[in-house]
Amino acid sequence: MDAILKIENVTKSYTGHKALDDVSLEVPRGAVYGLLGPNGAGKTTLIRVITRITIADKGRVLLDGKPLTADDIFHIGYMPEERGLYKKMRVGEQAVFFARLKGLDKREAEKRLRAWFSRLDIADWWNRKVEDLSKGMAQKVQFISTVVHEPKLLIFDEPFSGFDPINANLLKEEILGLRERGATVIFSTHNMASVEEICDHITLINKSHNILSGSVAEIRRAAGGNNFEVLHRASDEEFKAAVAPHAIILGESRGVVGGYRETRIAIPKDEDVRTVIAMLNNKCQLRALKEVMPSMNDIFIRAVNGTL
Repeated sequence: MDAILKIENVTKSYTGHKALDDVSLEVPRGAVYGLLGPNGAGKTTLIRVITRITIADKGRVLLDGKPLTADDIFHIGYMPEERGLYKKMRVGEQAVFFARLKGLDKREAEKRLRAWFSRLDIADWWNRKVEDLSKGMAQKVQFISTVVHEPKLLIFDEPFSGFDPINANLLKEEILGLRERGATVIFSTHNMASVEEICDHITLINKSHNILSGSVAEIRRAAGGNNFEVLHRASDEEFKAAVAPHAIILGESRGVVGGYRETRIAIPKDEDVRTVIAMLNNKCQLRALKEVMPSMNDIFIRAVNGTL
């Protein structure tokens, strides 16, 4: 795996509290990477270590294979959950100020910013004061200020907070567009539906430890336990006899349109899947079989509770 960012055995303690305890992970280049965990798990501390807001007590952070330095901040864009806009400044003036902090000259900064303002439909607010912005509009300004210098690594902490569904979807499309243009995105959130929609890989941090890492598809499949929904015409007794002893029936069957019944089963052993399908096809008038994948919300709860 070509990793743009590597966290190696990072530990960070504050007075009386260990925020990160020997945390390691790798962020693949060109991916949207979900950083998940309950409140107080250590996500924000890890982000602050990556952005050099704070320094780890132990461990290393590598960007493109090299230890992170102060100059690397020009290659990173960070939008924190706490929005940091100056209320009395004009919107465009403030956006230019932030862009120049990231290394752009004034002319180039204004050119890029005006294009982004038009793209996100806030061009008319360039000369208005920040205090006049709604929460969602302020969020757009912060998003633009994060991406305008075209960093190779972007970090968004709860980016959809304060957005209505239309603008949340707009922001999701922009994040995916940034990935398509070569950026790598770290995305910290509690919104598991968003994780399923846009994340390629995730790490779940709980109680200062990395307890789960991998691709979203692989994690969902591994957590699924070979669960399937079967559409068929057999009676409950015929169905039970057909799948025994290779499958476990989960819950009650239910009737569906067309005279079919729907039954959920678990097949503990991978090698038994074909056998069960053949038996269902021969004895139960099999109409359809669909694998049921657990949601990221289910996986999150099970992992945090230690039942995954």
